[in-house]
Amino acid sequence: MITIDYGTLRGLVALLILALFIVIVVWSYSKKRKSAFDEAANSIFEEDTETETELKHSEKNNKQETNNNV
Repeated sequence: MITIDYGTLRGLVALLILALFIVIVVWSYSKKRKSAFDEAANSIFEEDTETETELKHSEKNNKQETNNNV
């Protein structure tokens, strides 16, 4: 039967976390992911233009409704 003391277990967990960190860093900086990350980074600007367009249309509709009610 294999016995592992507390210090060895902590060392193995630390190595596991370090390996996981390295895998995440390599994955995030890989060339395959660059286009997806760039698209996600620029998506906030696309949403803003869509929201502005929707606001203009709603303001226009509100003005038309007000004119019709007079």
